[in-house]
Formats: sequence, structure tokens, C-alpha cells
Amino acid sequence: MQEKRALVTGGAGFIGSNLANHLAEKNEVIAIDDGYLGTPENLDETVEFHEQSVLEDDLPTDVDVVFHLAALSSYKMHEENPTKGARVNVEGFVNTVEQARNDDCDTIVYASTSSIYGSRTEPSPEYMDVKARTGYEASKLSRERYGEYFANHYDMNVAGMRFFSVYQGYGGAEEHKGEFANIIAQFADEIANGKSPEIYGDGSQTRDFTHVSDIVRGLELAAENELTGIYNLGTGTSYDFDTVVEYINRELGTNVEPTYVENPISEDVYVHDTKADVTKFKNATGWKPKINFKDGVRQVCEQYQ
Repeated sequence: MQEKRALVTGGAGFIGSNLANHLAEKNEVIAIDDGYLGTPENLDETVEFHEQSVLEDDLPTDVDVVFHLAALSSYKMHEENPTKGARVNVEGFVNTVEQARNDDCDTIVYASTSSIYGSRTEPSPEYMDVKARTGYEASKLSRERYGEYFANHYDMNVAGMRFFSVYQGYGGAEEHKGEFANIIAQFADEIANGKSPEIYGDGSQTRDFTHVSDIVRGLELAAENELTGIYNLGTGTSYDFDTVVEYINRELGTNVEPTYVENPISEDVYVHDTKADVTKFKNATGWKPKINFKDGVRQVCEQYQ
């Protein structure tokens, strides 16, 4: 991205801090975060940090581009407080984009989710029908509709990125997320410490695991190309949880078996399988993932060796 002034909301969180730190190498970057799942310790000194909620007035939106990543980002968070989930994910999005628009910023790149595709072993394209099965999914679909509104009504560049299972490991910026970290990070830490990782069901569920560095490059390219619309960010390849455990054991030289437990989440809403069709985004930007699954697991495990 050519030198710009950028705002990253949720900027002290996992994906947000990776993005902010990367952008700060060549740009002026402001990060805001309310501290719920973020810590300023994740940020480089070159990033200007403000402890703020996206629900507040007077956000620092006098920028060239806003990367809106702030969200309550899981099923559990929303079920504990559906009203708060809607406020942060929907009202917070509208509040941020409206302030940016009033500050003459016309480029918004924001986080949506692949969960709205439900369970699919085949690649999921952006044009397929989606539905809201959970409060989390409803909030992200609402965000997409408001993004469409801002793009159509105000002629803004508004790109919604449907992330697939993003990971980095506790050696990156995931450790503070605890139970909300990606399962690769959680399993690696447990296995490295001789603990048996818990797997819901029989371990056959699959995820399109996407390294955070590939997500960061995708977000940057979406802004550079001033994209509008909805785009998938994933690898197009999926691995089951048993394979995750196998690869981690192989990297660490361990032989820790998982523990299989009954899934506490209803089958009606549990996403058993995900896989991205990234054709649309590749055609728009030339992007493709650089870190394959084996190399990604190896990087996650490096801190324990």
C-alpha cells in the first residue's frame, strides 16, 4: 500500500495487531481497541494507540483508509449477551464508517465471517445463499448489508472480507485470547505442555486454516485496489482436527493423544466443515496464500523447541 494514514479498529487484537504492525512499516497507523480481546502489548511502538470503543464519538477517522476488525468474534460471546453483540458488531460498524465518511474517508475494509456458509466440505463461493443460524452470524450479515448501503448510497469503497479459520500461535499475538484462540494455537500449547487437547465429537470436523500473514496481505490488497463487495480469504484446502494433532505431535516430537468429548454446541448451529473458494479475490488482486498448512504448524510450534 502506498504511504497512507490508516485506522485499524480492534487494532490491539490478534488479527488487528498483525495488520497494524505490518502497515506501520510504511504508513502512519492508528489503532483503537477497547481491551476486551486486545492488548497494546501486541503493538509496535510506531503504531499510535487509543483505548476506545467503536461505539464512541470522536473516533480518529481522519484517515485515508479504515480497516474495521473490531467485533465480538464468536458464537459464545454473542450467546452470553446478544444485545451487546449486536451493538458492537452492527452499531459499532455503522458508527465507525459514518464517522469516517464525515471525515472524507471513502475506503473501508472490514471483517465478516465464513461461518455464514454453514458446514460445507466443498469450496464455498461468495455468491451462494447464506443464512444466520447464530447471533454472531446475524451480526456479520447485518454488517455486510450496511457495507452495501454505504457503498451504494455514498459511493464508498467498502470491502467485506469473509475470513476462514485464522491462526498464528501463542508465539504471535494469539495467547491473550485464551479459549478464543484458534485451535491450532490451543492444541500446540497443550501438547507442548503434555496436556491432552479436547476435541468435540470424533475429530473429523475440518477447517480451512489460514495463516494471519496471508490475511494481512489480503486486507492490504483490498484497500490498495479499492474493492467493493464481499470476498473470501482462505486457502481452499481443509484439514480435520485429528490431522492438526498429528502434525503438531510430529513437529514437537511428542505423542499426546486427544480427548474426545461430547459437543456442547447444537448440531443445528455448529459449523463442522469449512473450505474457501477464493477465485473472486484472486481474480481481483492476484492474491494467493503463501503459507501452507505444514509450514504454518511448524511456525506455531517453533517457540516450544
